Order: sequence, then structure tokens, then C-alpha cells
Amino acid sequence: MSTTSLATIQRSQFWIFQLVGWAVWVVILILLNLIFVPPALEFIFPLALVYCMNAAVAVLLTAGLRILYRFVWEKGFVVRFLVAWFGSFFAAMLWQPFQNYVALLPFGETMDLSAASLEDIFDNLLVNSYPLMLLWSGFYFIIKYYQLFQIEKEKSLRSEALAHEAQLLMLRYQLNPHFLFNTLNAISTLVLSKATEQANEMVTKLSKFLRYSLDHSPLDRVSLAHELETSRLYLDIEKVRFADRLKLEFDIEPDAESALVPTMLLQPIIENSIKHGITKNEAGGTITIKARKKGRLLTLEVTDDGPGLSEEDADEKLSLSKGVGISNIRNRLQEIYGGDHELMFTNVEPSGLKVMVVIPYDAK
Repeated sequence: MSTTSLATIQRSQFWIFQLVGWAVWVVILILLNLIFVPPALEFIFPLALVYCMNAAVAVLLTAGLRILYRFVWEKGFVVRFLVAWFGSFFAAMLWQPFQNYVALLPFGETMDLSAASLEDIFDNLLVNSYPLMLLWSGFYFIIKYYQLFQIEKEKSLRSEALAHEAQLLMLRYQLNPHFLFNTLNAISTLVLSKATEQANEMVTKLSKFLRYSLDHSPLDRVSLAHELETSRLYLDIEKVRFADRLKLEFDIEPDAESALVPTMLLQPIIENSIKHGITKNEAGGTITIKARKKGRLLTLEVTDDGPGLSEEDADEKLSLSKGVGISNIRNRLQEIYGGDHELMFTNVEPSGLKVMVVIPYDAK
């Protein structure tokens, strides 16, 4: 929100509060007269007119107080406090004589201020006008501080949102070089072995995959069906490397396809399965991708039939879960869902590793 628009909103709020506040004051005075001074019923309209005149003068005086308070706002609390007390007193000194002068208008006359004693005027000022002006000043400062608090809160939330976005951008852009490094190594191997057709096919698929990556912000969430299409594109790249050694199985529940998931969620997990499951087996292996909707949760599973993790090899498990790709996914899930997610690694029988992601189900 720009400074100009913010100032416009504050000005409109001030005048709305002014008009509503003094209108309520007029209504209260009329009701008090009707309740406690029954003969005043016949003078109700002239009284209402007098009260409206008093309110109009009060609006002008308090608008002047506002200008004064804004002028000394940066001077410090003590100065604001003293200016509020003395400013309210000065405004009351201007307002009370006017109220006294028009008080008798409903009865067809005006008060002779020259005949009124200063003591009476001063007493009325202390009992009526001055407390009301102090009350107005108090409300003004309360609302002003509240507005400033809201502005600071909005700035804080905006800063948190920008930091959150920057964190996701960092994590996302960390992922692309990691995947690109592995793929370019594979292309380099194909070129060296003079498998030009396969190398060309891999470059084409890589360009399509990177195009998808550029077209989607790390803050985006896409349908699982769309994410699966991207995963298949990545797997096509890997199929060029592994050929028949890499087998794929998909078991996707229809309700799960419409679920929204963070972009590039599956690719690092699949890459992890290929690295630790397929490449370690000369005969290759199978990667199975499952998706289920379970109540308010979406469960994604990527399972390979590789050697899995040895229970004794704690270092391997630690290395696996903290690798660049998996660590990236873990951090992104934390940034997006907080504690409302799970990322688990479990061995499967007879052999293999299952990586399971559980996130809240949110459909398009």
C-alpha cells in the first residue's frame, strides 16, 4: 500500500469518526433531555438544532486539535501529553462561551455573556467542555496508536511473507543446479560414448523439463496430475540413461489426482530412489509411485526395490535423509506446511526403500 493511499484512508477514517462521534453526542443529549426534563419535549427540535450547532463548532475545534497533535507528534511522549492537556483546555475555552451563548435559543433568547460571571463560565468549562475535549483527545491518541500498531503489524507480516518467499526461492533454485549437474554428467557420458541419438533425446527432454521449472514459481501449488506429468518427463530423461533397467509403476487414486501439491515435489524423491535403488543394482529395478486420499490427508509414496537401508548403517540413513534433494524437500515442506506434514523413510520387504510424504489434502 502506498503512502498516498494510506494517508487518504486515514483522512477518511478521521472524518467518519468525527461525524459519527459528534452525532452520537447530539443524540445522547437529546435523549437525556427527553428522559430527565419532560417539559423539554415541546422544545425538542430547537434543542436538537442547538446541539447540532455546538457539535459543528466542536468538529472545527477538534479538527484544529488534530493539526496541532500531528505537528508535535514527533516531539516525544511528554510533549504530546502536555500539548493534549493544554490544547484541550484552550479548545474548551473557545467552545464553552459559544455553548453558553446559544443555550437559550430554544426559548427565544440568547445569554448575555457580558453579564455572566467568569466563575460560572469557568465552572461550566471544567464540568462540561474541558472533560469532553480531553475525552476526544484521548480517543484520538488511542486510535492513532492503534493505526500505527496495525501499520507496523502489516509491515511485519509483509516482511515475514517476503522472507518466506525468499526461503522458498532459495530452496527451489538450489534444486535446479543439483538436478542439472547430474543430468549433464549423464549427457556427457553419452556424448563420450558417441551415443549421439540418445544424447540429443536427453537434451530435448531436459529442455522441456527446465521449461516447466521456469514456468512455475516455488510458491505455486499444482495438481498432483500435473506434477505426475512433470515426473514422467524427468523419468523419460532417466530412461534414456537406464533403458530397460528402469521400470515404472503408477498407482494413483482418482480422488488424489486433483490434490494440490508443491511444484517439483516428487522429482527429488524419485531421483533419490534411482540413485540408491536402481544404480546399485546391475539388473536395474522398479520404482512404484502411489497416491492416496485418506480423509483430510494426501499420502504420496515412492518405493524402489533396491537394497534399502541397513538398520546397522545409521550413517547411510543420515546421509540419505540430508542429501541435497531430500533436504530441499524437507525444508520446503516445513516452509509451506509448518508442522502439518510428514516425510518418512522405511524399508520394505523383501527389499527396497519407501519414502512417504503426508500433507493436508487440498483440491482445486
